[in-house]
Amino acid sequence: MQVILKILRFDPAKDPKPRWQTYQVEAEPTDRVLDLLHKVKWEQDGTLAFRRSCGHGICGSDAMLINGRNRLACKTLVKDLGNVITVEPIRGLPVEKDLIVDMEPFFAAYRAVKPFLINDEPPPQRERLQSPEERERFDQGTKCILCASCTTSCPVFWVNGTYLGPAAIVQAHRFIFDSRDRGKRERFKALGSGSGVWRCRTAYNCTEACPREIPVTQLIEEVKREILFDRF
Repeated sequence: MQVILKILRFDPAKDPKPRWQTYQVEAEPTDRVLDLLHKVKWEQDGTLAFRRSCGHGICGSDAMLINGRNRLACKTLVKDLGNVITVEPIRGLPVEKDLIVDMEPFFAAYRAVKPFLINDEPPPQRERLQSPEERERFDQGTKCILCASCTTSCPVFWVNGTYLGPAAIVQAHRFIFDSRDRGKRERFKALGSGSGVWRCRTAYNCTEACPREIPVTQLIEEVKREILFDRF
């Protein structure tokens, strides 16, 4: 099938503003959008810039706005989109070139919630034991691949770049509800601030955008309740 691929391009070195560029690509229905981008870069226009790594939906590096929705280019099939496909960089982060955005604000929010185990208690002889039920309590948050699809689909994040965003809150959830962790109050300092969980307006964009099918909005609400219960 012939696919018309429209890509929103921007090179800050020479472009005063973003511009659309159209390519015609021959594709199989089972090709991925990532395959089409490869064909453009390798066969038509080597100046096209985008990120990709594993190509199997694990690294999270190729999140893009595809036909108006945040998706992973490596997991999105042509047959699900039709023969006219638009590709844009994810929103809310500065564009460095074409489909590449500056991820530093995203990872700054990630670091702010201390995404690591905090436990100053004397270590046991072996590992810190955990029941299957305790492990299940935070399982959803462990599936996050930090692709930023959820955060950059959030309308609050678009207008308020200081908002921690859904991905950072999901990462905090993963440790707050870990029975081995003792650092939730340290995380609450960031999460309970003006740029934390209370900025969430429960739009559900984040849940719809997540390629790992994490119930992001639910996890954010659980963090909100935990902060409230901790206060009272």
